[in-house]
Amino acid sequence: MLDELDKKILQALQKDARISNTELARRVNLSPPATHARVRRLEKDGFIRSYTTVVDRQKAGYDLLCFISVSLQLHETEQVTGFLKIIAEMPEVLECHHVTGEYDYLLKVVTRNTEGLEDFLMNRLTPVSGVARIHTNLVLREAKSTSEIPLE
Repeated sequence: MLDELDKKILQALQKDARISNTELARRVNLSPPATHARVRRLEKDGFIRSYTTVVDRQKAGYDLLCFISVSLQLHETEQVTGFLKIIAEMPEVLECHHVTGEYDYLLKVVTRNTEGLEDFLMNRLTPVSGVARIHTNLVLREAKSTSEIPLE
């Protein structure tokens, strides 16, 4: 369970994972060794899964962001496992979520342009064994994009 100090540490690290331990300790009003020990415990307990760099997709040349809904023909273990394994190997797929509703999976996908999207859909996703239906939504503008979990 998280106490208030753990929450403060996680909030600070979500905003800036490169913060020094000394600065983090100052912000949460704790000694640097005690702060370091808490961070290590949060890592060990799985609250902190990883540290990463968020790259601006457009500056990296990925102008197209879309959400693709996918339905599978069957929901047998072998087909689902095979689908998920293939999706995990596709670098364009940033996220894959098993969802309720009309479709089975929601994919967050980036491509450089519409030609890249067409190639992804026609040559990479559609041929995947078991895919029954695909529905694509293009993002016109990202109104909000964050990975910060509210810890209040």
